[in-house]
Amino acid sequence: MKIQITDKSGVSISKGMIGLFFEDINYGLDGGLHAEMIENRSFEFMKAQGDRGSYSESHDGLYGWTAYPAEAYGATLEIGTEHPQNEVNPHYLAFTAGETQNAFTNKAYDGVSLKPGLTYEVSFYARAEGYTGGIEVSVEQNSTVMAQAVIATAVGEEWTRYTAQLSSSEPVSYGNFVIRLDAPGTVCFDFVSMIPSDAVLGLFRRDLVGLLEEMKPGFLRFPGGCIVEGYNLENRYQWKRSVGAAEQRRNNSSRWALHGNNEENQYTSEYSHYNQSLGIGFYEYFLLCEYLGARPIPVLNVGLACQFQSTEHVGVHDEAFQEYIQDALDLLEFANGPVDSQWGRLRSDMGHPEPFGLEMIGIGNEQWETEHADFFTRYDLFEQAIHAAYPSVQLIGSAGPDVSSVNYTRAWEYYRKRAEGNPNFVYAIDEHYYVKPEWLCENVHFYDQYPRDIKVFAGEYAGHYGNGMNAPHFNSWGAALAEAAFLTGLERNADIVVLASYAPLFARLGYAQWSPDMIWFDGESSYGTPSYYVQQIYSTLMGTKVLQTVHDQEEIPYTVSYDEEQQVLYVKLVNTLERTVRVELETEMSLTGLGEAYVMQGQEAEVNSIEAPRNIAPKREPLETANSMVYKLEPKSFHVLRMECQEK
Repeated sequence: MKIQITDKSGVSISKGMIGLFFEDINYGLDGGLHAEMIENRSFEFMKAQGDRGSYSESHDGLYGWTAYPAEAYGATLEIGTEHPQNEVNPHYLAFTAGETQNAFTNKAYDGVSLKPGLTYEVSFYARAEGYTGGIEVSVEQNSTVMAQAVIATAVGEEWTRYTAQLSSSEPVSYGNFVIRLDAPGTVCFDFVSMIPSDAVLGLFRRDLVGLLEEMKPGFLRFPGGCIVEGYNLENRYQWKRSVGAAEQRRNNSSRWALHGNNEENQYTSEYSHYNQSLGIGFYEYFLLCEYLGARPIPVLNVGLACQFQSTEHVGVHDEAFQEYIQDALDLLEFANGPVDSQWGRLRSDMGHPEPFGLEMIGIGNEQWETEHADFFTRYDLFEQAIHAAYPSVQLIGSAGPDVSSVNYTRAWEYYRKRAEGNPNFVYAIDEHYYVKPEWLCENVHFYDQYPRDIKVFAGEYAGHYGNGMNAPHFNSWGAALAEAAFLTGLERNADIVVLASYAPLFARLGYAQWSPDMIWFDGESSYGTPSYYVQQIYSTLMGTKVLQTVHDQEEIPYTVSYDEEQQVLYVKLVNTLERTVRVELETEMSLTGLGEAYVMQGQEAEVNSIEAPRNIAPKREPLETANSMVYKLEPKSFHVLRMECQEK
């Protein structure tokens, strides 16, 4: 195959084109990105059960909490509501210690892990009911105390926040978190927390944020995903409930608590207690965006429950519908408003008087028009209200759950018709495709013939050899290689595809409702999949403009871009074939002779894992460059040639 690289500019590439889509699925937030190690810390967890159109919830405040040690007897755990720490989350634990059993423990997902050199801040609210002793906290492993601290020598009768620091000189894997009274009696507890000292911003798990940092993402779309809609409207994500004091954010069960329910399992599952503590809310998402240097793209509900789960909706003529529109306007004020405005003041009071600079909002998650869901009318009303108050805000529309059905076609017809008389009507359309790797390889030219009037946000995509719960083996090199091939088409058409993000982002091993996912982790470690490294390469090794090329027979997908500031030429070559491919490169650009190649290759079924986190990952090799050169690609391999150019 011969490729001639000209010095003629093609389309410009949007800065920060490759980004992140985050949803609290697969325990990606509570139990994942949120550094909180305690599960059900406010004793507010709900158990959800049911199936499409028929759901119920029941409070299960003791979920995750048991007396300790289990072999002893004499202590009792009860849920109280008579004198709560706050009225938003009114449940609390009333623990009564006996003579032989005076402690309790938390499930903490798989147990808490400690690393030498770190401290762990333990905190809780407590009040005594006729108890005059003290309280200690510890982490124990195999009945051995590995870390211990006295958190209170005496407990008052009013709710008081207590703190202590734990540390261990030895590593602890999945130990027991224990709170112990030093005498019989009753103490009430609420908002029990344990955060490691290396948490990013005191909030986020360090290793997971580190993987995100290495991607240099251009944006973060949040908080979902289907949880934006909820399995019913009461269950939807409400951003106003996610701000303010963390202990006064109303706990919410997760839409994903129902995944996998059926008659055989009595419409419950191992995920029935999947809840959202909202310890990370919209304010913290904005902080994370700021930390990563990523543009925030929040997504808002439009009065529709998840269309896969329900037909519940608020009519556009109902007074209640205005609440949804007002939520959008208030969010813009929260993010950007002055400190003397209602919501800008709250942002300031939370610690960020400067505006976050929100420029873009998603209107609905994955909505499409049906006889039960008048999404187009809803988008019209949101657009009118938002642009009347904030004309410069860019709006993201939805093309529905795929790019092949009548829903997708009707959506594009709707947006194009509306945009004819109003170029500001929509900035980009959010397209989703969870598809076979073969589809990705066959559609590398998918966007070549798209009309150029409205931009595209490739908001959720992944190659699926299969799907299902807890299946990290689906994140194989074959899927990632197909994604690399498809992304050549996104880069080549960067004038229309301005945003792109793989989905889902995170999955906790043993807790995943959806596979495949970009980053997998357990309570101690994490790893990027081959798909992660493909995304990282596209995010970090991409120019500012595409260069025009000429080729003979197109044996393999490729793309060429040039970074005008760094004066670097990038050539991406994706060999999805079972044979070696020889590529002749000729370029009109003046090269220095210096360069390097980033190479990923392997067998289709190969994966990364906790034990081998970089089994399939980019390897950097020196590269001697010339204006005419031959480059050989082994079967099933992805290459990026980075070639330095001389100053013009």
